[in-house]
Amino acid sequence: MRLLWSFLIVDPLIILSTICCATVTAFASPPTQSAVARFWGKSLLKIARVRVITEGMEYLKPGIGYVFVSNHLSYMDTPVMLGTLPSDFRFLAKEGLFQIPFLGTHLKRAGHIAVPREDPRAALKTLSHAAKTMEKTSILVFPEGGRSHNGELQPFEEGAAYLAIKAQAPLAPLALIGTREVLPMGGAKFTAGTVKLKISQPIITEGMTIKDRTDLNNCARERIVEMLRTR
Repeated sequence: MRLLWSFLIVDPLIILSTICCATVTAFASPPTQSAVARFWGKSLLKIARVRVITEGMEYLKPGIGYVFVSNHLSYMDTPVMLGTLPSDFRFLAKEGLFQIPFLGTHLKRAGHIAVPREDPRAALKTLSHAAKTMEKTSILVFPEGGRSHNGELQPFEEGAAYLAIKAQAPLAPLALIGTREVLPMGGAKFTAGTVKLKISQPIITEGMTIKDRTDLNNCARERIVEMLRTR
């Protein structure tokens, strides 16, 4: 509920867009749901007067399911991803987001995946199931486990690496720059500005085993650190 209330204080138009998109999603087919999610992301960027610059988009090939991993700075990260990435993707998100009115409805109907973080065994089962459903659909994970309180990149949980290896899907590191300035943690006002989304060349996981997940996780984080350093 905190996310919804924060957006309501900031701009009622965002709530209107969220309600309308969630309503359409409730009656739409999966392809339409993806289009609605993209529209929702773009509408929030427009309302907030945020321009997104991308680098490395040429690395993403159509028809391939990726595991995207990104740093997490702001509630605006989600609209940026939805409104910018060309791939059809689903979120791996904490269960609490699925309890938010309208937004939770959209997440469930669109096939996004709730992870029970308090139950490691159940979380592992969820990741294994998600890996089996990946074909041409990508999955986005924020491996820090939540937004960074100080803006610095936090340690990564290994769920995304585990998922990529189980699915034998390429893991694509992403770096977001500027969303914290648009909407900082605890902020109640958007600041118009420019956000940069940088995409690293995906890491091929074919032939990797679960024992390689720590090395893969470290490699993805190092890629993001480098992209943030050369902003």
